[in-house]
Amino acid sequence: MPVDAPEMQAALLGWYDAHARTLPWRTPPGDGTPPDPYRVWLSEVMLQQTTVAAVIPYFARFTTRWPTVASLAAADEGELMAAWAGLGYYARARNLIACARTVVRDHGGHFPSSEDGLRALPGVGRYTAAAVAAIAFGCRTVVVDANVERVVARLFAVELPMPVARRRLAALAETITPGERAGDFAQAMMDLGATICTPRAPRCLLCPVARGCAGRASGAPDVFPVRAVKRARPRRHGIAYWLERDGHVLLVRRPARGMLGGMRALPGGAWGEAAEEAPPVSARWRGLGAVEHVFTHFALTLAVRAAEARSDEPIDVAGEWWPIDQLGEAGLPTLYARAAALVTAEKDAIAA
Repeated sequence: MPVDAPEMQAALLGWYDAHARTLPWRTPPGDGTPPDPYRVWLSEVMLQQTTVAAVIPYFARFTTRWPTVASLAAADEGELMAAWAGLGYYARARNLIACARTVVRDHGGHFPSSEDGLRALPGVGRYTAAAVAAIAFGCRTVVVDANVERVVARLFAVELPMPVARRRLAALAETITPGERAGDFAQAMMDLGATICTPRAPRCLLCPVARGCAGRASGAPDVFPVRAVKRARPRRHGIAYWLERDGHVLLVRRPARGMLGGMRALPGGAWGEAAEEAPPVSARWRGLGAVEHVFTHFALTLAVRAAEARSDEPIDVAGEWWPIDQLGEAGLPTLYARAAALVTAEKDAIAA
């Protein structure tokens, strides 16, 4: 059953006009206010592999603190990384400030309006460039995120497994992308995938494009997109050392490149097949258990050990002593915030 592109576009855009999600970075359909490219770009970077619900409070804080691309370009990188803490995929934060500075330095504070021009900016990949070009500037681009992939896979009942099917899905998405209202169409596809054409139990009876959907006609729309068999993630091990002195804890900066690059963290070495890193100082270390964390390509078990240092004991570790009662302001990534919580739980148990 071939998809009738004009009919599908009209039905989807009509649905979007009535049911578009209200989001802080979005201009409502029919509003007449031009979208702010800075807010569109910032939201798209934040939303990469992160849920809308998680992004909304971060977006509000960022746009209050740095309301323009110029203010973001002038931000202190350490402060930005701390504000990003908890959103994950920290290379995005480093690329964020690099991109903002490039826009200000090379483009007079204005984002390029073409997909190619956006692709040339630091950290802006194919998807982000297409999304910003369509939503902020009305360009006809093919915007394909996970929600759009799912909608297209079901519309055309694509039987190729992921991720092999991605090129095919992008080509099919191109055939149904209109020349007019490209930004609204992209956001409508995203909204459809997020609210109606969901991964499990799609709500086909409410879907504005159900009539032309081959996946629905098959009787099993939720089998699309077809998933390849997942490989088990390898497991790595590491150690985090909580060294406390006079109400302060020793924090270090992780290397700029690599996992959690540039973020504050507890001391500890590389993560590998075994946790063998020597402690930063000689002390009476006690084990407090471990925290588990899953990254994109591996799972991590991080053992947590704690000790107290004397006030006069020299510490040959490059770091900073951070007030424990202000640790929430250090911008620790989630992994190390969980490690700190183990220490807090032990103290609470002793106090009780």
